[in-house]
Amino acid sequence: MAAGSDTRPVTLMYFAWVREKVGVAREEIALPASVATVADLIGWLSARGPHYANAFAKPDIIRAAINQVHVKATASLASAREVAFFPPVTGG
Repeated sequence: MAAGSDTRPVTLMYFAWVREKVGVAREEIALPASVATVADLIGWLSARGPHYANAFAKPDIIRAAINQVHVKATASLASAREVAFFPPVTGG
């Protein structure tokens, strides 16, 4: 990326039914500088189209990890190279 760019590259990974609804398991995106937290990212992704809107329709139940560390929706994306999204884990 060029110096002064207002985007940064991030790998997004989707698991279980989040992956099924989005339609891909992984993608590389240029994340706008205005997307600062996991919650911001979920909102931004939801606006990308109906598949994303459907996957993130209930953002309060989506779990996230930044660089393979579980985080809350308020977590900063400043150091994110990878963000993973997955549904809550249930026992059986």
